[in-house]
Amino acid sequence: MIDITLPDGTVKQFEKGVTAHDIALSISEGLARNVLSAKVSGEVWDSNRPINQNASLQLLTWNDLDGKATFWHSSAHLMAEALEYFYPGIKLAIGPPIENGFYYDIDFGDYQFTDKDFKKVEDKIIELARRSAPFVRKDISKADSLDYFEKKGDEYKLELIDGLEDGSITFYTQGEFTDLCRGPHIPHTGFVKSVKLMNIAGAYWRGDEKRKQLTRVYGITFPKAKELTEYLHLLEEAKKRDHRKLGKELGLFTFSERVGLGLPLWLPKGAALRDRLVEFMKNEQMKSGYQQVSTPHIGHKNLYITSGHYEKYGKDSFQPITTPHEGEEFLLKPMNCPHHCEIYKAEPKSYKDLPLRLAEFGTVYRYEQHGELHGLTRVRGFTQDDAHIFCTPEQVKEEFIKVIDLVLLVFSSLGFDDYTAQVSLRDPDNREKYIGSDENWEIAERQIQEAADEKGLETVVEYGEAAFYGPKLDFMVKDALGRSWQLGTIQVDYNLPERFELEYVGSDNQKHRPVMIHRAPFGSLERFIAVLIEHTEGKFPLWLNPEQMIVLPISDKYNEYAQKVLNQLNNYDIRGRIDDRNEKIGKKIREAEMSRITYMLIVGEKEAESNSVSARRQGQGDIGEFTIDKFAELVKEEIHKELNRREE
Repeated sequence: MIDITLPDGTVKQFEKGVTAHDIALSISEGLARNVLSAKVSGEVWDSNRPINQNASLQLLTWNDLDGKATFWHSSAHLMAEALEYFYPGIKLAIGPPIENGFYYDIDFGDYQFTDKDFKKVEDKIIELARRSAPFVRKDISKADSLDYFEKKGDEYKLELIDGLEDGSITFYTQGEFTDLCRGPHIPHTGFVKSVKLMNIAGAYWRGDEKRKQLTRVYGITFPKAKELTEYLHLLEEAKKRDHRKLGKELGLFTFSERVGLGLPLWLPKGAALRDRLVEFMKNEQMKSGYQQVSTPHIGHKNLYITSGHYEKYGKDSFQPITTPHEGEEFLLKPMNCPHHCEIYKAEPKSYKDLPLRLAEFGTVYRYEQHGELHGLTRVRGFTQDDAHIFCTPEQVKEEFIKVIDLVLLVFSSLGFDDYTAQVSLRDPDNREKYIGSDENWEIAERQIQEAADEKGLETVVEYGEAAFYGPKLDFMVKDALGRSWQLGTIQVDYNLPERFELEYVGSDNQKHRPVMIHRAPFGSLERFIAVLIEHTEGKFPLWLNPEQMIVLPISDKYNEYAQKVLNQLNNYDIRGRIDDRNEKIGKKIREAEMSRITYMLIVGEKEAESNSVSARRQGQGDIGEFTIDKFAELVKEEIHKELNRREE
């Protein structure tokens, strides 16, 4: 008998050789019908693979990310089978699941494959799926696997096999199709009910521009037809909300190849939006005892060697900047934390000086590959709302909880109401990726979980997602379309203080190491703004909107009164402008609506005589006539409510 530990901590005994499907069946038939794969002691397995020793077990369904990944991995095999049917002799490279769906890199040889061929391939995939062919796993020797693909003439699989150790190679077969694969897969093809091939692109074999360009075919599948319909609708909505499209339409930011790829240029309205976010965070930080610092955009290479960033991120950084002085090299700053460590070291510290909270809106630089750049979400230069809290070990949990409160304030003030806290831990099977002792890691991991529990956060644990120097709490936020984004992070770090030999004198008059808490509620300002644009469809909260109102005179006779209105509202710190063009009022209103300006204030003879405005709200239409003072009160009250939602 073996012990199987379930996610709720329950331990059940089963005979050796039991499968995850058997265990699901022992719980309920309904559950067993929905199990796609299983996580066995942290590793995702086929649900019908025998378990021969004590293990933890999580049954994976479509509702789990790993369950979806298994489903889409199997779908990639189904697509490859369908493509082989229509294009015999094609050579298959790799076909992994991705965040939404899957792809397969294929050498089509002399065949021409275009989006006009999608429909017939989709139909064939569904035909194959309806056969409910099981996915069969087979261990195979290296010699036999090489022989199999030599006969097929597939040099891509042969190259992959060449890098594998004998005894670690597996094939998977469904129907008439066999592929080199480590798995896992869903029980049978019948789970796949709907499919859509999304697009095709070029992809160099193994990402090497000197090697052959293959055809990457993207697709997505679902266990229910209606889910595909919903997904395609979501894609259309996402196109409307794309921050690159809206950023251009609203005049927020631009890019220039002359300046450099991945280096955003903020236009006046975008800069105003960004400045409001910075001002908001600085005000909250000031209330919480943070001190503002500023550090250079470059640092000596040795600084990042000391911190470990050069070893971990050197290949993703811009090349070193050399000076005329022999051996002197600088790097564009990849992170702010090493600089803050040096600020801490500038003067001796006592336990009475702690916690010391240093904050900076610091711009950092990473060399992202051309193909990885994407609007504001993936750039080469970005600004972090970075802060580092240096504290005693006894202060860690209290400080961590205060940062959680700050993150939640940001979310509530910007309408992000659906979020999960992810406890990001080390990969237990790949600890060489991390620095520091096991003891310090275990302490830090425990402190994070205790703080999250004390705040009553809904948490999930993800192994392998920790920073190289410490575990962290990442906030996964769902936007208006239900897409998940990582916004805001808090990290506990016992390791950089060791590497920089940071000290404080304790109450015992002895020297001690402080603990560092890294935190960035926005994360990257660029990425945060991109998500915010898509979440709100460019209709920003009133407190944040670069243009809160626009005054629309119905003719040039009322331009002077419009200026009076604008001046009075500016005195109330309400932002806006006048549209005094010689255009019809209907056109002015339409264009103001398209520009996502919150309030439109129409002024004519009646308003000028009564010292009032006729107000419209974006997306709602007319809301009535107000004196200028009353309108200002309305705006101030709305802003107050937006910024105090968490108290409600």
